[in-house]
Amino acid sequence: MTAEDPLQLRRLRAVMQPEPGNPLEVEGVLNPAAARGPDGDLYLFPRLVARGNYSRIGVAHVQFDDAGDPVGVARLGIALEPEAPYELRADGGGCEDPRITFVEPLGLYVMTYTAFSAQGPRIALAVSEDLLRWRRLGLVTFEPYDGLRFDEVNNKDAMLFPIAVPDPNGEPALALIHRPLFPGTDAPDTARQPTPRLVDLQRESIWIAYCPLVIASRDLRSLSHFRSHHRLAAPVESWERLKIGGGAPPILTPHGWLMVYHGVCVSPASTLRARGLRYSAGVLVLDRHDPQLIRYRSAEPILIPELPEEREGAVSDVVFPTAVDQRTDLGRPERIDVYYGMADDQIGVARLDVPSDLPPEARADPHAGKV
Repeated sequence: MTAEDPLQLRRLRAVMQPEPGNPLEVEGVLNPAAARGPDGDLYLFPRLVARGNYSRIGVAHVQFDDAGDPVGVARLGIALEPEAPYELRADGGGCEDPRITFVEPLGLYVMTYTAFSAQGPRIALAVSEDLLRWRRLGLVTFEPYDGLRFDEVNNKDAMLFPIAVPDPNGEPALALIHRPLFPGTDAPDTARQPTPRLVDLQRESIWIAYCPLVIASRDLRSLSHFRSHHRLAAPVESWERLKIGGGAPPILTPHGWLMVYHGVCVSPASTLRARGLRYSAGVLVLDRHDPQLIRYRSAEPILIPELPEEREGAVSDVVFPTAVDQRTDLGRPERIDVYYGMADDQIGVARLDVPSDLPPEARADPHAGKV
């Protein structure tokens, strides 16, 4: 980060670690979703990893101190356990890395999560009225686009907008951000390419896909099928040179849709790390009325692995944002709490204070045309 960055994350603390003696968490708690329940309280939905990388999605009640800062959690149980065929494989299974959005036009909480079966990671959906009982909608499917067949490749890091936005035809739609992993575009693959390298914009980008609101409102099962597509963002800066992907669901601020995302580069300590990768967090601000337009993009990461808990763990050198809590209840300038995975082992939280103004030069995407 630099002093000129208008959006910066300030760490608060770790709020959840693996519970000693709990076999469901022996390989880590990480990458949670978050949502305010009908009671107004905040709930986390962490990925709980048992032996053999067998992942469930738990649920926990977030506890706050008198200053309003999160300080810990109380575990409440399991939200999703691998049981559908698309969540199971011979050596186990996985419901991983959830994100939750309350989708206002549907009046439902919608969870996007990674279903890990023998076919590889795919995006799946589940819905709830109260955050307690979840109903699966199945795997997300996509219509082909310009020769790209999204259904045939691994896909992760999906999240929904909370309200309808215009699709490429200007019609109201529910929009899904996702990151297809076409062969050769994951970070270990791109790390083997020369520096600088030519970015394949079609295959290495974050995408937005759309489901017409009128169809999803008439038949909820249609929410699992997305039609129109738009490429949103590709790797640009050195800290995200190897790969970018979604982070936490977009939230509406005075500046537009704010979305914390992740980028991957070669770790400065790569000689000491088996993987040699560093995961950091950045921020995009998308146009309020047309989220295909990037109004601001951080040139430097807003959070990098620095603490011992972020530098050493199940996967070293990782901060991985997946959840936000927009704090509108404090009577202060716009505050957002960002929950993130720490080295794939525990969960931390950091605070983002949204400035009243972004620099004039940040009104348009300052990196357009660089790739």
